[in-house]
Order: sequence, then structure tokens, then C-alpha cells
Amino acid sequence: MSTLEFNTALIDLESYLKSFAFQFTRNEDDAKDLTQETMMKAFIYRTYYTPKTNFKAWVFTIMRNIFINQYRRKVKSSTIFDNSPDSYLLNQPSQAGNSPANLLIAKEITEQIAKLEVEYKKPFEMHFLGFKYKEIANELNIPIGTVKSRIYIARQKLMDRLPDYQNN
Repeated sequence: MSTLEFNTALIDLESYLKSFAFQFTRNEDDAKDLTQETMMKAFIYRTYYTPKTNFKAWVFTIMRNIFINQYRRKVKSSTIFDNSPDSYLLNQPSQAGNSPANLLIAKEITEQIAKLEVEYKKPFEMHFLGFKYKEIANELNIPIGTVKSRIYIARQKLMDRLPDYQNN
């Protein structure tokens, strides 16, 4: 499938993707964002599409995976640990995400990520964006074990550089 044919097929699916995204998000703006991200990832990973297979199913699977990864991140980020003897996990609604304190924290973490060596930073950022280990390995042309190792090392370096943000 040529790039032109791929782009045409992807654009032809846009209205179906928006409808499918709305079923997940139940919000028009979020559905548009999910559709846009899906189309972007489909284009980026167009070389993984096997010609003469179900293109629509392939793109819808990308959307479903993006939504699931975003949902997991959202739930994980809003879970707090109660350090009482019973150790409850509490899911809190997200609070002022753009508060000055949160913006400063995000800036400090982003700065530390930027200081990582490229060999660790690139796999870490791709994993953070929701890419699977295999996708990262293929993109960077390195073994999966190396990807996992570099992500682990990046996490360790960030924990060393950001001790104030560790859960004790």
C-alpha cells in the first residue's frame, strides 16, 4: 500500500473513528483528541500495517489501545496510598492539574528527563507515551531486553535525581 493510498484510507475512516472514540470517551472534545492521536499513530506506524488485511480493524485496535493506556495512566495517577495499618488504595478525582505547584513539579521532572543521556531518554520517553517495548525496540533497532534495561536505568536515575517525589 502506497503512502497516498494509506493516507486516503485513513482519512476515509475519520468519521467512523470519531464515532468509535465517542463511545469510549462520552465527550466530544476528548473523542476528537483520541481520533487525532489515533490517526497520528497510525500514520507513524504505517509500516506495521500488513497490506490486504482489515485496515479498519487495525486502526480501531490502535484507538482502543491508546484509550486503554490513557485510562490506566489516569487511574494510576489518581490513586493514592493510605499508609494506615489497613493500607487502603484510594482513587481521588484529579485535582487542580494546572495549579502552580503542579506546574513547578512538572517542570522539574521534565528538566531531569531532558538531562538523561539520549540512550536512556529516548526509550523512556517512548514508553511514557504508551509505546510497547517491541515498538520501541523496532524503532530504535535494539533488542527488547536492552529497551527494558534502559527504561529501568532511566527510572533509577530519575529517582536518584528527584528524591522529593518518591513514595515512602
